[in-house]
Amino acid sequence: MLLEFALWLGQDIRAFNVFGYITLRTVMAAMTALLISFAFGPALIRWLAAKKIGQAVRDDGPKSHLTKAGTPTMGGALILIAIAVTTLLWGDLRNQYVWVTLLVTLGFGAVGWVDDWRKVVHRDPKGLASRWKYLWTSLIALAAALFLGLTANEPAQTELIVPFFKAVSYPLGMLGFVALSYFVINGTSHSVNLTDGLDGLAIMPTVMVAGALAIFAYVAGHAGFSKYLGVPYIAGAGELAVFCGALAGAGLGFLWFNAYPAEVFMGDVGALALGAALGTVAVVVRQEIVLFIMGGLFVAETLSVMVQVLYFKASGGKRIFRMAPLHHHYELGGWKETQVVVRFWIITIMLVLFGLSTLKLR
Repeated sequence: MLLEFALWLGQDIRAFNVFGYITLRTVMAAMTALLISFAFGPALIRWLAAKKIGQAVRDDGPKSHLTKAGTPTMGGALILIAIAVTTLLWGDLRNQYVWVTLLVTLGFGAVGWVDDWRKVVHRDPKGLASRWKYLWTSLIALAAALFLGLTANEPAQTELIVPFFKAVSYPLGMLGFVALSYFVINGTSHSVNLTDGLDGLAIMPTVMVAGALAIFAYVAGHAGFSKYLGVPYIAGAGELAVFCGALAGAGLGFLWFNAYPAEVFMGDVGALALGAALGTVAVVVRQEIVLFIMGGLFVAETLSVMVQVLYFKASGGKRIFRMAPLHHHYELGGWKETQVVVRFWIITIMLVLFGLSTLKLR
């Protein structure tokens, strides 16, 4: 019913000239997604609690986390509903980039849903087997990468753009573009998932990066701005600003319930989907390196796990970090959970501002 209403209202909005203004629709998308999250968040949390869909906590983790056991999880479904309804309401549904990004987001969310459902409903601690989870996310990412590569009309749409330098780019060719796009979409998805371990830790950086990518999308889709700022012009990419606005609004609405002490966790259904969304937008607007910079927190969390595992195996059981991912290292080192979260937010703010500065430092 909510989806039908959104589509009906969207048709009425299209009857007015406001539909042509991307900036207005981006703001309205953020506000609409925020209101949807506020309106349906409490009901979803009550439903999850009634169904006993609660978070399981690692026995070997920080002892302070034991109190989180049983907190409703899979709240990321709220974010996906808000994004989908808002995008259908305010986005230009004739735009291929809107559809590919939305479908990738929902596809990764579906994989996360199955994983979460098996963990908390079927009481299977392994959830969806890692090989199957990675297989399905890989297939979705690869399909998106192939579609974007095959529909590219200009050489700039398949080049690797190097920030800080006005005319430095590397042609990737079809194979290189597909490989890079696959790794960016899939890698960002799993990186955000690894980061989602403390109340509010993953969602706020995701919102900040999405807001910055909205600016890049708007610039890339505007012939005048893209030429002036030295950004490749991607016809139609500006519509992704609306999608990013929806993501940011939905994320802020979810943060209302996810802030410490969290009433609900997003689960894999949210984390996998949001990471894939950021990766897809970055691929479309040709800002993979900038995403690497702005999402430095996600990169650091992922690297901490990789380094820990490799060193543990190579050294016969020794560890570099007290615990991985990185946020647990600082928790076990004496930082309170809220200190870790806020300090990591501050780092992300600086990284996002640095990423935005590449628009002019060319």
